[in-house]
Amino acid sequence: MPNAVAFSQATVQRLFSTFPCGLPGAGLLLLRALTATPLIRAGLLTASSPAPVIADMVTAGVAALLLIGLWTPLAAGVIAVAEFGFAFTHPADPWTFVHVGVLGAALAMLGPGGCSLDARLFGRKQIQIPPIL
Repeated sequence: MPNAVAFSQATVQRLFSTFPCGLPGAGLLLLRALTATPLIRAGLLTASSPAPVIADMVTAGVAALLLIGLWTPLAAGVIAVAEFGFAFTHPADPWTFVHVGVLGAALAMLGPGGCSLDARLFGRKQIQIPPIL
């Protein structure tokens, strides 16, 4: 049984960051908010053809997950891929999309931080194993 406990802790640590608190956690919260807010706004205020509207709505939904810190590595990765895709399909001004895409990629690598739902659900937990008498 101790091997099963060690295995579950190892898989959780590989999927998520160490969930820093304090100033580093607040910095990650600010990065998540800075990345997600314009994407949510763009998804809610889109008024163009149906294909970009769907892409903007999906991006806004994933940005909402990023804002609350749920499934952060996956959500940030989807945002990075989507924004780099938008940069190639909108050649007039690609740098805004590249900027948000780089922020998404950085958040996918750094993780959500301590102020997130991921930290609540998947953070480090202490397991007490009772002694065998």
